[in-house]
Amino acid sequence: MASTVHFNFVVVTQPCASLSPSSSSSSNSKLKLHNPFSSSSFPLIPHKSSISLRSDRTLLRSGYGNPPPSKTPHFRVMGLAKAEPFKVMISGPPASGKGTQCELIKKKYGSVHIAAGDLLRAEVAEGSENGKRAKEYMEKGQLVPNEILVKMVKERLLRPDSLENGWLLDGYPRSSSQAAALQEFGFQPDIFILLEVPEEVLVERVVGRRLDPVTGKIYHLKYSPPETEEIAARLTERFDDTEEKVKLRLHTHHQNMEAVLSIYEDITIKVNGNAPKEEVFAQIDTALAKLLEQRNANLGSLTR
Repeated sequence: MASTVHFNFVVVTQPCASLSPSSSSSSNSKLKLHNPFSSSSFPLIPHKSSISLRSDRTLLRSGYGNPPPSKTPHFRVMGLAKAEPFKVMISGPPASGKGTQCELIKKKYGSVHIAAGDLLRAEVAEGSENGKRAKEYMEKGQLVPNEILVKMVKERLLRPDSLENGWLLDGYPRSSSQAAALQEFGFQPDIFILLEVPEEVLVERVVGRRLDPVTGKIYHLKYSPPETEEIAARLTERFDDTEEKVKLRLHTHHQNMEAVLSIYEDITIKVNGNAPKEEVFAQIDTALAKLLEQRNANLGSLTR
């Protein structure tokens, strides 16, 4: 059975020689363009939207409104095609290193980093109605209700940069209901990365964590201290970065993660996060490189 691969063409397609030049010319007389790839008299067919091709190179869907012919014509790709960008979810308990790994993934693959926690904290800092409601739950170490989160996450995933470069969703979904809401809106990741770190290590990481309110950079008093005394003097501690609250957050995380993993079981990779950041990224990079290799192989089979 032929498999289906979805991607966006950045050039044009041309009917194969199984269609006669005369019939193609007459039916597409308004679509004739100069063909920079061949001296053939076949008209080029510009295509600005996504299309789907089976691995036997049969056109399954096009952007034209005309009814399909009784026998679907075969097309060959004229030039390069651009594969759909990565859609990645990364999860893990508080202080498992998600932010650090997201920066490394973003740097290498160009994905748009979207941290649900940052979206929430921005609302809290602005003192919006949603922010005030969210703060009440965060202070108790509980999950923020879906109705507050879903709209923010959905709108961010639909922005042009996310659609063009792919997205890297950090710390969301955290429950099966949140995962279901994303699926309902049509957001499905290519891979789900889970960072695993022992609880005692996580508590140590959290209680020593500090925020620079000027630059937004996160420091750790032991593992990543500030560069100067001036920076050290202005560092602040997040209100939920206490030992008592982080243990509540860890308990909540473990309760909900099992249900989330059951939804993304087939695309989940578990990564040992209790290692130097370079070693952790090496594990993630291996998985992403393999995914990219598979995509390129599928794309190559369609363009030959």
